[in-house]
Amino acid sequence: MSHLPISPAAPAAPAAQSTSEEASRATWGSRLGFVLAAAGSAVGLGAVWKFPYVVGQHGGGAFLAVYLACVLTLGVALLLAEMTIGRLTGQSITTALRMLSGRGWAWVGRVATFNAFAILSFYVVVGGWTVAYLLRALTGTVLTHDTATLVSEFSAFTANPVASLTSMGAFLGLTALIVAAGVQKGIERAGKWLMPALFLLMLMLIARALTLPGAMAGVAWFLTPDFSVISGGTLLEALGLAFFSLSLGAGMIVVYGSYLPKDARLAGSAVWVATLATLACFLAGLMILPAVFAFGVAPNAGPGLTFITMPAIFAQMPFGHIVAVAFFLLLLFAALTSSVSLFEPVTAFLIDEYQWRRSTAVIAVLVGTFLFGAPAALSFGVWSDVRLFDRTIFDLMDYVTINLLMPAGGLCVAFFVGARIWPKARAVLEGSRAQWFVPLWRVLLLVLTPVAIFGVWYHSL
Repeated sequence: MSHLPISPAAPAAPAAQSTSEEASRATWGSRLGFVLAAAGSAVGLGAVWKFPYVVGQHGGGAFLAVYLACVLTLGVALLLAEMTIGRLTGQSITTALRMLSGRGWAWVGRVATFNAFAILSFYVVVGGWTVAYLLRALTGTVLTHDTATLVSEFSAFTANPVASLTSMGAFLGLTALIVAAGVQKGIERAGKWLMPALFLLMLMLIARALTLPGAMAGVAWFLTPDFSVISGGTLLEALGLAFFSLSLGAGMIVVYGSYLPKDARLAGSAVWVATLATLACFLAGLMILPAVFAFGVAPNAGPGLTFITMPAIFAQMPFGHIVAVAFFLLLLFAALTSSVSLFEPVTAFLIDEYQWRRSTAVIAVLVGTFLFGAPAALSFGVWSDVRLFDRTIFDLMDYVTINLLMPAGGLCVAFFVGARIWPKARAVLEGSRAQWFVPLWRVLLLVLTPVAIFGVWYHSL
């Protein structure tokens, strides 16, 4: 993190943790626990909040097809690469890169860790909105047919510094409590409860949405690709969303991979994580877009689709109060699974690099995130006029981290695994059923990944 000192000291010894986990490197209790936790890092607000409105802005089925192509090729290859780095060293990304290739690469790890911290800092702002709107759903105050009122209330809430910072702090505190409990008792246990609950809630809401008159028009628009609408912007958004939704390029999967036992099957785990992330995005589309079409709302309503449009739809549904509570509870669960995966790499960095106690590291990350994220929260209100490169503070943090730094981190990981440590990486899959994937894996890392990333950067910049 930028506000924490980065010591030039000699490479740190393996993590010396202070709790019962800390006598030796923490590990997942089971492969299922890892898959659910890693999938939870992917199945967050990127899937439930961002995916539906980005699909709406970029042509429905065409964007879905491009997104699936990104996830099932580059996504799987980079997931496997990050898991491999963690598995080979049993350390978080900065320590891992230093152990494998020297001090110069450790700076790549530091930048990736800072990126996770920066994403967390604006992510908790939106996470705070889910807390506030869940409370509003419980009281019924969020339900109204008048979208103008909803717009006004949403703007007033996000512009209120006390309300915005309080909700952000509450969400950040929930995240810190899970991470403070440790790998097995905190992160893994949360994943085993939150992920099944999240998918169950999504299926319930989909069943309700598909029964609405006119809902099938939304399903058809979502599933029928019109490739004439694809542009460079579509590719940029699809690749950026793939990196964001799979938690790539910021050290999150590296640290989760470092907790894997040595006999875990990496390739199968990578495929499972990508599949669950893709399934969550697909279900989110089926959950929101049919309801949007059923009530004649424009699918390109933007980020407000979740917090402005959906409450108006719920107000027109039978049992809308119950549906609204389930929806915002789902959003909270999704937000927590991802915020935990952003919080843990920064915590692990402090533990692995400086041998901090987990409790001390968690408090430091908690305080640092709140201070760094406060300007993003205030950029919807008192600091809304503060703009850099014609973007608010929140928008700039989102753009730089998601569209620039995450792909840069992915590019570094691709080169590192595909060229720098390829013999060690290849050996991880030798003798497994996924050995056939090894030649294709290297092509994806060293050819397709750079072409895709440089292409979208050229279009973006």
